Amino acid sequence: MTTTTAPSAYPFDLSALLPRAQEIASSLGKVPSRNQLMKELKVGAPKATALREALQAAEFTAAPAAPPVLPDVLADSEPTTVEPVPEVVEMPPPAEPVAEVAPLLTGDGHPDATSDPEPILIPHVRVPRKVRKARSWPVMLLALPAFVAIWSGWVGLGELTGFGVVHPLPGIWSDLSLNTAITLPIGVETYAAYALAVWLTGTAPAAARRFARWSAIGSLVFGGAGQVAYHLLTAAGITHAPWQITTAVACLPVAVLGMGAALAHLIHAHHE
Repeated sequence: MTTTTAPSAYPFDLSALLPRAQEIASSLGKVPSRNQLMKELKVGAPKATALREALQAAEFTAAPAAPPVLPDVLADSEPTTVEPVPEVVEMPPPAEPVAEVAPLLTGDGHPDATSDPEPILIPHVRVPRKVRKARSWPVMLLALPAFVAIWSGWVGLGELTGFGVVHPLPGIWSDLSLNTAITLPIGVETYAAYALAVWLTGTAPAAARRFARWSAIGSLVFGGAGQVAYHLLTAAGITHAPWQITTAVACLPVAVLGMGAALAHLIHAHHE
């Protein structure tokens, strides 16, 4: 028994079916698939395959869609200005760091003389010059005659103002005697030197340096006034100083003790 295949709805005429296939491609905007052609044209697989190959061979491109028709109301309006889209410029990738190549070494461990190494920059370093310490013996030489003059002046002024020989330990050591006039040069001039050192070295706190400055200047001025008073009294032949000078000289030991204690407390208060 022989089975016959029913003929398709359209005869296999490629030229007759190609316009219909082009319309379908235009509506889809692309070349339709075989199944779409078989469904729309009601053809078999061989015909759909042949039509699709014909469309691809003709390099079918979809026609651009027609612009929409604007109504009459918008026909008289001004055209809309479309701003251009800025072009994106791609930046080149950053360059990779180049590894520094160490100079080649020869057999003896030294760099190759033929290579041209980069110069090594050595920063300029200022080497401090060695400062020679000042000699202190000239100061001692200058202070020796000044010490003799100041000592004799204060001792002489002390004798004119009532300072003299006393026995500090009566009944215990009766033969022990002490001339209290030596307390004047030791107290006044020693404190002046001590206050000068605190003022000029700069290691003490600000309050101590300020007190040392004014007290050192006052001690030196008062010491100079005492020397002047002694020489004036001696030149005038006066054996007993007036009460004003006696009062001032008698207060010197107490004043020196107070200034020395105050300066020491100011220095130690900073360290504590």
